[in-house]
Amino acid sequence: MRVGADRMCMPAPTIEQFVEAVTSTVSANERWIPPSNKGFLHVRPLLMGNGPVLSLTPAPEFIFLIYVTPVRNYFEGGLKPINVVVENDIHRATLGGVGNIKAIGNYAGIMKAQAKAKANGFSDVLYLDSIHNRYLEEVSTANVFVVKDNTISTPVLGGTILPGITRKSIIEIAHSQGFKVEERLVPVEELFDADEVFCCGNAVCVLPVGSITLNGKRVDYGESGFVVSQQLHSALANIQMGLIEDKMGWTTLLN
Repeated sequence: MRVGADRMCMPAPTIEQFVEAVTSTVSANERWIPPSNKGFLHVRPLLMGNGPVLSLTPAPEFIFLIYVTPVRNYFEGGLKPINVVVENDIHRATLGGVGNIKAIGNYAGIMKAQAKAKANGFSDVLYLDSIHNRYLEEVSTANVFVVKDNTISTPVLGGTILPGITRKSIIEIAHSQGFKVEERLVPVEELFDADEVFCCGNAVCVLPVGSITLNGKRVDYGESGFVVSQQLHSALANIQMGLIEDKMGWTTLLN
C-alpha cells in the first residue's frame, strides 16, 4: 500500500497504523469468522481519494479503511484446476504504468478480455508482455508459476508484475522445500513443456491450472496429479490456519 500510494500521489498509513487497523477490524468482526473447514474472513485494505475536485489533480482528502467479509472455501471438495486462455491483443500493464501496484484501474482494462474468455468456456485469462507479446505476465488477478522437474519459474518483477505477498510467500516456501525457484522472463512457449502451471493470490492461495490454450492450441496438465501445486497450497494454507508451526513468522495471533 505504501509503494502504491506513493506512485498515485497519495499519503499512506504507517506500518503500525496499518497493522492496528487490520487487527482492530478483525477483532471487532470475530463473530463473522467462519469455521476453518467452511471458509475464512477475507480482509481488504482500501485507500481512496475524495474531495470537491473535478480537475486532474491529486485529491485533497483521503480515506483509509479496512473491510472484512466472510467467504466460503474457494475449493469445496478439493483443489479444482482452472482452464486458461492466453490473450494476444489486450495487455494488463505496460512499462511506466501502474501494473506493479494494487491500483483499481488495472482491473478495468482486463474486463473485456475476461468476459470474452468466460463466454468461450475458459476460467480466466493469461496476459503477455506488451512489448514482445511473448513473455508471461499475470492471470487477471493472480501471479503465475511454471513447474518443470524441480524448478519453479515465475515472471520477474520489472514494473508490470504485481509483487504479491502470496507470490513472495510461495517463493520462500518453495525454497524451504528444496525447489529451485527462478524469477526471470518466461516465454509462452515453455507452457507446452511444463509439468504443472499454477496461480497464486490473496483469495485463491494456490490454484492449479488444468489447461492453457494459445491460438487454438491447448495443452493439458494434471498427469502428475498437481503434486507441486497441492504441496505448496497445503504448506501455505496450514500456516494461515494455524495448523502447523509458523517458522516463517508471518502470522499474528489475536486474543
